Amino acid sequence: MVSDYSLRMSAKIHPRLRWRTVLLLLACAAVTFTGLPALDAAGFRAGVAVRIVTPDPLLPVSGGVGPSHPVQEKRGDLTVRALVFERDDTRVAFVSVDFLGFPAVLARKVCAGVAGIPAEHVLIGATHTHSAPDCYAFPDAQGRTGADLAYLERVCREAAGAINDAVDHLAPAELRIATGEARGRIAFNYYAEQLYDPRCHVIQVRAPGERPLATLVNYAIHPEVLGSEAGLLSPDLIGPLYDRLAERGGGVGVFMNSAQGGMVTADNRGPNGEDLRTWDECLRIGRLLANEALRIVEGATWQREPALACFSREISLPVDSPEMRLIMQHSPLGYSAPDTATVSTRLNLVNLGPAQILTIPGEALPNLGFYLKRKMRGEHNLLFGLTNDAFGYILAKYDWRSFKRYDYISRVCLGEMTGEIYVEEALRLVAESPAPAQP
Repeated sequence: MVSDYSLRMSAKIHPRLRWRTVLLLLACAAVTFTGLPALDAAGFRAGVAVRIVTPDPLLPVSGGVGPSHPVQEKRGDLTVRALVFERDDTRVAFVSVDFLGFPAVLARKVCAGVAGIPAEHVLIGATHTHSAPDCYAFPDAQGRTGADLAYLERVCREAAGAINDAVDHLAPAELRIATGEARGRIAFNYYAEQLYDPRCHVIQVRAPGERPLATLVNYAIHPEVLGSEAGLLSPDLIGPLYDRLAERGGGVGVFMNSAQGGMVTADNRGPNGEDLRTWDECLRIGRLLANEALRIVEGATWQREPALACFSREISLPVDSPEMRLIMQHSPLGYSAPDTATVSTRLNLVNLGPAQILTIPGEALPNLGFYLKRKMRGEHNLLFGLTNDAFGYILAKYDWRSFKRYDYISRVCLGEMTGEIYVEEALRLVAESPAPAQP
C-alpha cells in the first residue's frame, strides 16, 4: 500500500530532551519515520504563542506580482502565530503568518530555527493579506526587487521563536472540532458570486475544564478589504477576527486560509456595488467571521485524548508560465536553479481527532477544494491553503487559459497541469495514509 514514497511521522520532540529514532509498521508495510526524540507518553497537549512582526519603520506592501505600494500608517499589527499539538510521540505545528504568501524558501529558514519539530511537521500558512510587505521578493524586468531582505530574515526568526515558545508552553489539553456554514455577508466569488465554499471549520483547544486557549478558524477568503493601494499596512480583516475571538473567550486566534482562488474575496460591496475599502469594513467582516466561528463550535463535544498523526510527501510541478519562471529565476530568495523546468513542494496530511487536514501550496480554485474535501476521509475535512508554499493560483487543466476572466490567474499559475498533478498526488497521500480516528 505504501510503495513508492515514505510517509513521515514525527515523534515527540523538543525541550532539551534525549532523542531516539522510532521505527513502526503501518498497514502491514514498512514505513520510515523521521528520526525524533522519544518522550514518555503524556497524552494530548497543546501550546500557542504569538509574536508581532510589524516593521518599524513601516515598509511598502504587496498585493501581488509587481511593485509594492508605499504606506503612511498601520491598522493593527502583523503577527506570526504558532499552535502546536502533541500526542505521545507525535508533535505538529500549525503556523499562521500575516502575509500575501510565504514561500518554502522562507519556511525552510524558519524550520532551521526550530529545535524540536522536524520540518516535515511544521505547516506554515499565509493569511493572504494584501497589506503586508512582499515575502516573494518579486523582481522587476531588470531583476531588481524592492523587498526588504533583512526584514524577511527577522520574520523567519520570529516565526521560529513563536514555534519554540508554543512548545515551551505545551500543557495537557482537550479539543473540539466543528464544521458549519458561516452566515452573513462575509465572502463571495468575484468571478461567479455563488461559487465558493461557505463552510467554516473550527478547532478549539483548552486546558481540561478551563476556558479556550486558542481557536483556529479555517475558511476560504481573500483578506483584501483595504487592498495594497490604500496606504495602510494591516492584517486586514484577520486582525479584527483575532480581536473578537479573544474578546469573546476564544483565546488566541489562528487563521488558516482555504481554497480561495479565482476569486473568493471579502464581501465588502457597498449599496451601489462599489468596494468599501475602509477599516470599518475590516472590522465588520472580521468580527462577523469570528462570531460565526464561535457559534459553529459552541455545541461541539470536547475530546480528551484525540489521536494525532502527520504525514508528508514531496511532489514536483512543471513551471510553464513565463511570469512564474521569471520570478523564480530572478528573485534574490533563490527559489530554484535558473535552468530548472520544475519545482518541488511538500504536501502534508494531518489526522487530528476525527478531522483530516490537507495542505495546498497556493490558491486552489473552489471547485478543486470541494472535490478534495469530498474525497478526504475525516468527519471534518479541512484544507490549509497557501501552506508550505505559495505558488500562485492552482487551476484544473480545463480552466487554465480557457476563459477571458481567467487570464490573470492563468498567468500566475505554474502551468496547465498544476491542478491535475496536485489533486492526484494529494489524494494519493490521503489513500495511502490511515484514516482519522473516530470519536
